[in-house]
This record gives sequence, structure tokens and C-alpha cells, in this order.
Amino acid sequence: MTHVEDELRSQPECWARAAAEAGRHGGALPAPGERVAIVGCGTSYFMARSAAALREEAGHGETDAFAASEFPHRRRYDRVVALTRSGTTTEVLDLLGRVRGRTRTTAVTADPDSPVTGAADEVVVLDFADERSVVQTRFATTALTLLRAHTGRHSDAAVADARTALADDLPEHLVTSTQFTFLGRGWTVGLAHEAALKMREASLSWAESYPAMEYRHGPVSVTTHGTATWMLGEPPAGLAEQVAETGALWIAGRLDPLAELVRAQRLAVAVAAARGLDPDRPRHLTRSVILAP
Repeated sequence: MTHVEDELRSQPECWARAAAEAGRHGGALPAPGERVAIVGCGTSYFMARSAAALREEAGHGETDAFAASEFPHRRRYDRVVALTRSGTTTEVLDLLGRVRGRTRTTAVTADPDSPVTGAADEVVVLDFADERSVVQTRFATTALTLLRAHTGRHSDAAVADARTALADDLPEHLVTSTQFTFLGRGWTVGLAHEAALKMREASLSWAESYPAMEYRHGPVSVTTHGTATWMLGEPPAGLAEQVAETGALWIAGRLDPLAELVRAQRLAVAVAAARGLDPDRPRHLTRSVILAP
């Protein structure tokens, strides 16, 4: 079993622990009414997008999400929350350094000894969700679960659905698809982007992702026999039927959307195996991006 397989299978336990511990991290996490920016890079950026949408949907206050390299420094926030598994990512550390002293900052990381612990005002360490694999799975979803629980949007059903996602077989013929499109709505758009990233990283697949209503505005043109379209969450009316008419495989999101992401992670590993690839060693990637000064 690869590292990424082992790590993605531990997610139900990691989520349950993060949700149970969310209360003790309350002082480090955004309070209701704060104007918040959540930042990250790669997978962490997509989790930031989902977390920001969840917080606004919960009525906790205006919340934006940015890739750390694209943070708008002219804007003012009450708090910046940085998601960084390694705690060493250059763009995140640079951002925290620039806003220090004028904006409260919180880092959510897996490594208590990383540079980010000295760069942020508050630190939440999820070391139990750290990973050996380059490809992120459990840290990202555990960090999102922590923020989801903090806003009251987590339930035990998500953990149960994650176990179902790990136990059930993947849809027939899905592994042999030539192209994959993932769709989301609201907070699940970030999950769709992350699912597509997992396919690209682990299996070198042609994978795309869009807000579900945007799919009809051009991207549906690549949908045909041998491709797959996967919905994370509730689909817009008529979309499943439209995809079926193209001859493509439609995958309905029947589980909690975060558990659907677990199914997509499994798919990425399965496609990698079918193509003779090692998902623990994705091409051109490292565990953390550290840029030369």
C-alpha cells in the first residue's frame, strides 16, 4: 500500500478527532463577526475556498479566500488564517510576515516545529493528520473539518459517509475514463477543484473542475463517450440528463460532499495504479514549495 492510500484511509478518524477538538482551538480561530481571509497554496488554497464559503453560509461574517501569492494587501481584514501542511511554504511565510503587526494571524499546520509557528500570532497544530506523501489528502480534509466544525457545519454523518466512501466500490468503468470533470456548488466548488487536482497530481489525468452552473458555458463541449462528469453535492436541475445525452458517465454525489472527495482521492490512486504510476512520487512535485530568496 502506498503512503497516500494509507493516509486517505485514515480520514474518518482524523475528522472525528478534529471535530472533537475544535472547541479548544476556539480562541485561535475566527470569531463570529470578524472579517476574515483564508489563504493557502495548491490543495490548501482549495480548502480555503471551501472553508470561506462555509463560514459565510453559516452567517459568521464576510470571508474571502486567496492563493497566498495573490493576497490583496490593500484590503483590511480582522484575521488572516493560513492553511499550510508543512509550515514551510514560501508564499505563506512571506504573506504572514507582511501583515504581521496590523492583522491578527492564525496558522493551521501539521508540523509544530516548522517556521510558520513563529510567523503567526496563533497556531493550530494537526500533527495527527500529517502525511508522508507529497500528495495531500488527510491533512487538507482534516483542516477543513476543523473549520467546518468551528462554524457548526460538521456532523457525524460526514464521518460515517467517509467510511462508506472507503468501503464501497468505485463506479464501473470509471477508472478507464479518458477525461474527468468535477463540479460543485457553493462551498463544494473548492472540493471540485481539489478533486481535479488530485487526478492531475497522482495519475497525470486530464481533469477539469467548474462551478456546476458554469459547466454549460463551454466546458460541456469536451464531454463525450469515455469521459466522466462527477458532481460533488446537489446538481442543478437537468444537468445529469444533459450529460447523459452526451454519452459520458455521470457520477452523482450521493454522500456528504467531503466524503465524495474521498471517493475522488481513491479514484486518483486507482487510475495511477492502472497506468503503472506511483502516486507517492508525482512528477515534478515536492512536499513543500520553498523558493530561493
